[in-house]
This record gives sequence, structure tokens and C-alpha cells, in this order.
Amino acid sequence: MKVKGFMCLILFSVGCSLAPPNKIIQSLESAPFFETQMLFEGERFPNIVVTTDGSVVATWGQKNCVSRRSIDGGATWEPLVNIDQGINGGGLTVDENSGNLITFLEKGKHPPAPILSYISKDQGASWKAHPIEIHPDKNGNLPSMHMNEHGITLRKGKYKGRLLRTTRFYSQGNEKSYWPEHYTNAIFSDDEGKTWYSSDPFPTNGTGEAAVVELENGTLYYNSRRHLSTDGLNPRMRHIATSNNGGQRWDSLYVSNELPDGVQNGDYGLMAGLDRLPFEGYDLLIFSNIESNKGRKNGTVWLSFDAGKSWPIKKQIDPEGFKYSSLTVGRKNTPSEGYIYLLYETGKKEDINAYGGGKIVRFNLSWLMEGKNINQYLK
Repeated sequence: MKVKGFMCLILFSVGCSLAPPNKIIQSLESAPFFETQMLFEGERFPNIVVTTDGSVVATWGQKNCVSRRSIDGGATWEPLVNIDQGINGGGLTVDENSGNLITFLEKGKHPPAPILSYISKDQGASWKAHPIEIHPDKNGNLPSMHMNEHGITLRKGKYKGRLLRTTRFYSQGNEKSYWPEHYTNAIFSDDEGKTWYSSDPFPTNGTGEAAVVELENGTLYYNSRRHLSTDGLNPRMRHIATSNNGGQRWDSLYVSNELPDGVQNGDYGLMAGLDRLPFEGYDLLIFSNIESNKGRKNGTVWLSFDAGKSWPIKKQIDPEGFKYSSLTVGRKNTPSEGYIYLLYETGKKEDINAYGGGKIVRFNLSWLMEGKNINQYLK
């Protein structure tokens, strides 16, 4: 059963007019919808996006980067498409200008690891090598792609049309002794993903694995994992910064007091999913991670109505194994309309801490808001 009614609320296409609040309320009269299925067997590292024609495309892979596509809104999925041997680096990006899809992988362990890019000009049906040039950041460091949430195309202001995805600097490796030198950042391109420039570092070190969305006013909201704190800030909660210059610099650092960063009995965080559900006068953000005091389990999604300042709605996705995750939303007037998609690494039933493949969850806002009165949040 497909439920599409709440798309009066969520308008994903570029340049569309946005629904007034009375339409928002009406849209929630549609029936709640929630569905899950296994999408990938073995390996790990998820990313998911919706292309310009509404195809849902997911990438995956720890040793072999592959993709799968759905052209019917996520009801059925086409067979695996091999992209190349290597680690899925995340940052899967829909170029809203050309309609192309760009992905990244790394050859071998990081760092240093050669970075490759691949492009799809047919909505994720096939991939070809895509030569790129990446410029180092102001410290002279080249970024690593792994492992970050999908990228975005900026839609507003001076930098409209820019491609941007989060990245990170690993120093000499991922051993704990190097963590004080780690930092997250971003790369951006103004020539359809051929040439990429590295942003300034995120305002604090010990960070890596991040997600970014563009808010209604053009501000970029950057949400990062952290696994080492040298400044007294809590590394077990998500770290936030913003940019008002197209992702070249990140400012106004703060730590969320609501969004956990992985298991709460340790400081080693967890890659999270993030996307934006835009409508007139509001910034709805949706976030995925875990609520757990022990073990990577109890996958949960949170909903913010005020650009991430508060997160009053949360709902459990999976009580069992839940690790890295990626989020995306459907597009108006396509088969994906009305759905939110969450791809995550699951655990095995006999051992939730063992990796059990990739699950895809498809749900709607009516399911997420079930039993809630939206009027109290639309302020």
C-alpha cells in the first residue's frame, strides 16, 4: 500500500510553491505508513538519495562499492550495480542542475587512500569514472571522503547551484593517538563536480563523519560526530555549526543537548542520517542515530520544527542492531512522493554488534507524527 497524502506538506522539487499551514494539517490525515526490507547482504557503509526523476538510489560497500535503484518509490528494487572495488566514501550527491548523480570511493585503507569519483547520467542505472581535482584546505591537508552523509546542491543566494558534501581529515590514521588532530570539513564544487575546494576545518578537532543541509534562509546547518573532546564539550552528543558563505567556513559551534552521538557509555560516536523537509515558514529537519547506553542498537529518528534548535518528536525504528545510517526524502510528482527513506547497517539477531547487512525503511510523516497534535509545534 502506498500512502502519498502528506506531500501537500513536504515539497521537494526545486522552485515549487510551498503549502500553507492549513494544508500541513490536512496532509496529516493520510494513513500512517511504515515498511522495512533488506536491501544489501553483508559489508556496510550506507548512503541514499532521491534523483531528479524520483528514483531512489542507494550506495553501499566496505570492499566493493555497489548501488541499487528503485523506480517505483521503494516498493521494489533493481539488482546490484557494481561501481568499483573500494570503500564507499559516502557523499552521494544529486546535481540538481544537470540531474547527474555523483559518488565517491576510496581505494584502500585511509589515510592516505586514492580517491575516485563516479558519475551516473541515467538516474543511477549505470556509473562511469568521473575524473576530479580536489584542492587542499588552508592547512594544506587533503580530505578523506569516508564516511559521510549524502551531499547537497545549494538552492539559494550567491552560491546557488554549488555542490557540497561533508568530508574529514584523518591525520596519519584512525588510531586514538591521532584523534586530537582529526577534524571534519567539507568540499564544494561550482563546475558540476569536476573541481572541488576544501572548506576551513570544523570549529573543533576530534570530529569526523558529518551531514549538512541547507535551511530556508540559505544558512548551511552542519551536524557532526565527535569521538574525542579536548575542550570540555560533551563528545557523546552531536556537534553543530553553521555557514553563511556557501560552506567555506563553519561558525557558531554548539553541542546539542537532545541528539545523542552513538552509544552513551563511551565517547566513540556514530555516523548519523540527516535531511530537511522544507515548507513555507519552517525548517523541518529529520535525524537518525541510536538511543542506547550499551551496544549499537535501538535506531531512532528525531524531528525538528525549528532548524535543529529543538527536537520534540522522536520514534523508534529498530530496537535491535542499528549502526551507520543515511536519510533522504521523496520528490513531488514522482513515485517517491510522500516517503522518507532510511538506509542503515543492521545487526544479526544472534549478535546485534555483528554487522548483518543493510535495511531500507520507508515511512511517512503521518507515521512519525502518529498520536501527536502538530498545532503545538507549528509556532
